[in-house]
Amino acid sequence: MAELNTKGGKKSTSIDMTAMCDVAFLLLTFFILTATAKAPEVLPVDTPQSTVQTKLPTDNLATITIGKGKVFFDLKGREVRKKTLELMGQKYDLEFSDDDTNKFAIMESFGVPIQNLKQILDMKAADRTRAGQPGIPKDSLDNQLKEWLLNARRANIDINDKELEIAIKGDAKEEYGTIKQVMDILQDQKINNFSLVTGLRGKNF
Repeated sequence: MAELNTKGGKKSTSIDMTAMCDVAFLLLTFFILTATAKAPEVLPVDTPQSTVQTKLPTDNLATITIGKGKVFFDLKGREVRKKTLELMGQKYDLEFSDDDTNKFAIMESFGVPIQNLKQILDMKAADRTRAGQPGIPKDSLDNQLKEWLLNARRANIDINDKELEIAIKGDAKEEYGTIKQVMDILQDQKINNFSLVTGLRGKNF
């Protein structure tokens, strides 16, 4: 509000900040209530450095994380995840409840044999990171990673009518044998194009 001092002819200005403070607090409250905290990674890895800045897609994507000799699997899209779990249940003759399916649809990456998946689903998100998941079996006698990939691709085509994109997120210090084993599984399914997740490095090095 502006006031005019008629005696001296000088203007004195005062601004009521109450409304602006109210708006600021409303915006702050909105962002706090709507923001979601990023869950810690179940298998944290130190990715190799690169100058490439291409971003991964936000959907139609499966990520295979490799670290400490373990392999974890993640998949974008709730409906795709639900369909994939249904197909995996049929493959291994396991029954998952609607509650199990809904939890799996929003879960982060996981690394357990499918026979132990229910135990992980029953945990809180914070407890899953401390559960010591052993990784998804990938050997010739029990190659569950192959089945996850195969059924995730089928589910994505069924739901999104698109071929699933694959990304490998490997630890920079991971032994080559484990990574080669995963790449062999991809090639067995005729997957020759996939992304490698790296950290950003400056161009001057």
